[in-house]
Order: sequence, then C-alpha cells, then structure tokens
Amino acid sequence: MDFGKRIAELVQEACIREVCAPKPGNVNPHHDFSDTSFEDFLLGAIAVGAAFENAGDAAVGETVLRAVEDSRRRAGSNTNLGIILLLAPLTKACCTVAREQAGDVLKIRESLGAVLNALTVQDARLAYEAIRIADPAGLGRAPEQDISEEPSVTLLEAMELAKDRDSVASEYGTNFEITFGTGLPALKEALSRGLKYSDAVVQAFLAILGRVPDTLIARKGGRETSRRVSKSAQEVLLEGGVYTPEGRARLREMDRALRDGAHKLNPGATADLTAATVFLELVEREALRVHQLTAETGIAE
Repeated sequence: MDFGKRIAELVQEACIREVCAPKPGNVNPHHDFSDTSFEDFLLGAIAVGAAFENAGDAAVGETVLRAVEDSRRRAGSNTNLGIILLLAPLTKACCTVAREQAGDVLKIRESLGAVLNALTVQDARLAYEAIRIADPAGLGRAPEQDISEEPSVTLLEAMELAKDRDSVASEYGTNFEITFGTGLPALKEALSRGLKYSDAVVQAFLAILGRVPDTLIARKGGRETSRRVSKSAQEVLLEGGVYTPEGRARLREMDRALRDGAHKLNPGATADLTAATVFLELVEREALRVHQLTAETGIAE
C-alpha cells in the first residue's frame, strides 16, 4: 500500500478513536453539543483523508487549508481544526523519515523539528485562511499577528507568539512536548495494562489535562477556571482513573460538571492533543505490524 495513503488512514483512525472515547466534557457517542454532533466529527474524520494522503509532498500550510476546507464542506462545522494543525507537521515528519523508521518516535520527533523549523510565511498565510474558515469559538484578538490580518512571520513564529494562550500553538514551539512527553507515555502505559483502546484514550486525556490546563477553557472562561478543571482531572487520576470503580465514579461526576449549554467547560484543546497522541501510537503500532509481517514472510507490505 502507498505510504501516504496509509498515513492518511491512520489520521482518520486517530480522529475516530479520539471522538469515540467517552472523554469528559467532549462530544462522544453518548453526548452531542447543541451545534455539533458526534456524526459531524465522524464526517470530519472521513473528510481529512485526501489532504493527508499528500502530506509528505505538500507544504504544511497546504495540508492544513485543504483538510479544513474538506472537513467544513463535509461536516458543516469546525470539528477538527486543532487536530489538523497538529497532524499536518506530524504526518509530514512521518513521511520524511525512511519508511522502515516510521514507527521510531525519536526519529519522528527529530524529523518534526526540521519540519517545524522549515515552515514559511506562506504556511502561515494558508493556516490563517484555514483558521478563518473554521471560525473556532473563543479566539479573541491577538496583539501581534492577529488571525484577521495577513501574517508577516513564519507559521512557527506565529505559533510561538500564541503559545501562552493556545496549547496547540505551544506544541509547535516545544517540538510537541505534550504529545511526546505526556500523552504518548500515558496512552502506551494504559494499553500495556490491558485497558481497551477507548478507555486508554480517556486515561491519556486525563493525564494531559491534569498536567496542562485546557487553553480553550481558559479563552472562554479564564485561566482560573481552566486550572479548576485540571484539578478535577488530577482528582480523578488520584482515585485511580479509569482503572478503578472510584476513579470511574469521579470521572462521571467530572463529566456532568463540565457539560453546560454554552460548552464553556469543554476541554477541546486537550482533545486535540489526545488525537495527536493516538496518531503517534497508531504509527508505532503499524510499524510493528509491518515489521512482524516482513519477518514472517520476507516480503515488505
């Protein structure tokens, strides 16, 4: 199978696995929002495939814009802007390393650093256009390089300016420290302990939220509110998270507390980081599967 096509399928799978996991305060199979449904997220996941199939050859900004346009056309709402912004450079990094090293997260992260440092002003222009199309909630105004204006800096520089108010932007400036340093280890540990995949995703989500206050909540309700939500995640983890009856009970309480008609307590930025985490784990898993198949048959897929 063409490597780019397989990467695109893993992007779609990551989006689907993330939204299917019953993460507190987010859209999932049991909860819609008034303006966005679970079905919308599934449609958005399907829609991004074509853009990511060419992520290895296209500029990051091109991938972002096409994926947002396709997603908006199919789902009719902003379901995955943050995920697209995270996965566009990450998939390019995966496609840049040799295929036999595609599951090596150290190689991927090294390649990712090069991808981020090579971002251009044109990447920023295309990403800004994509963000305007997606029209995310709670964006507000920025003192420099506001999204309503044409950027004069590279996409990496623009993201670094926004790092204190947006954790997706912060990932660009730290070479995806949250995804690689917190999310992926938490997800792999949960899977190694025998959790089913959707529960492992929730556990990874809690690990990220417990460490990093959600910036979408901060933009809508203030930093103190986002810190309180992070404290709730920490309390769930202290009770055992999804591993224990006590943790699950506290998780249900947290979910109820986060749901309001205006979605002001939706940890959406954490969900985006979780999707990037899931994608990385799937890339590792796919590389292991291909390696085992090659070892058994002597034929590369």
